[in-house]
Amino acid sequence: MDGILPLLKPKGMTSHDCVFKLRKILKTKKVGHTGTLDPDVTGVLPICIGRATKVAEYITEAGKSYEGEVTLGFSTTTEDASGEVVEERAIVEEFSRKQILDVLKDFTGIISQTPPMFSAVKINGKKLYEYARAGIEVERPSREVTVHELTLLDDREVFTGERISFRFRVSCSKGTYIRTLAVNMGEKLGYPAHMSDLIRTESAGFTLADCQTLEAVSELMEQGKEADFLQPIERGLYHLPKYQINDTVAKKVLNGAVLPQPDDLTVPRGVPFVMVDSNEKALAIYQLHPEKDQLIKPVKILEIR
Repeated sequence: MDGILPLLKPKGMTSHDCVFKLRKILKTKKVGHTGTLDPDVTGVLPICIGRATKVAEYITEAGKSYEGEVTLGFSTTTEDASGEVVEERAIVEEFSRKQILDVLKDFTGIISQTPPMFSAVKINGKKLYEYARAGIEVERPSREVTVHELTLLDDREVFTGERISFRFRVSCSKGTYIRTLAVNMGEKLGYPAHMSDLIRTESAGFTLADCQTLEAVSELMEQGKEADFLQPIERGLYHLPKYQINDTVAKKVLNGAVLPQPDDLTVPRGVPFVMVDSNEKALAIYQLHPEKDQLIKPVKILEIR
């Protein structure tokens, strides 16, 4: 069984929980997820099965989209609704639509984020959430991420109340913490805040419409309809450059050969590209040779030799 399963991750489960359950349902150990989703977050989680596990890292690198909600008035230890309250302050002013839109504009583009303590980022070999659970706060290096689009999903002209919540849609690069984005938006408005709801609506080109629930996958497996939930490996590589080759070159590619760089291949050094055959089937991931000019070398062979 080889392919990508766009899973509708349920609330209350970690990404690893989903992998563990799918290994039992699919009766295979070769199952891997494409980046963690917090237990409270639902939505699109592409799962790689069989040979598709070879491309998991490239799916993880692709862009993602979310719909979320930020609530002003109190912050939490985890930056979302599941944490303990850290700071609480009643809102004593009203915000105009323009003020909210201006804040969203401020966080669009390349921004700097500090990973939250409750995250899977590793510092000195340990995940941050391990430090957090032990009550230890460590210094975290900030990093740049890209918010491609940040849209307000609320038609109000005036936002009032002791607690103010508003929904938003965000498209962003790998490594963007939406929890932190919600907290930062609150800080910009002058109040403690947290992310009160989040659903991932797209990951690596897979949308909610592509997704299957764990229950549906289990039923389809019992009916022998694996093809109804598996997507081809090529779909997970849609964002990478493609280079089509003939059958003669394909044999060399499947043997992991270092090849001369084709004259019509124009990709920057360090950027992976997909070698596809005449049927657009992905055979391997290649890149420009890092040391030798005019050569290309394999990164991963995707087809069985």
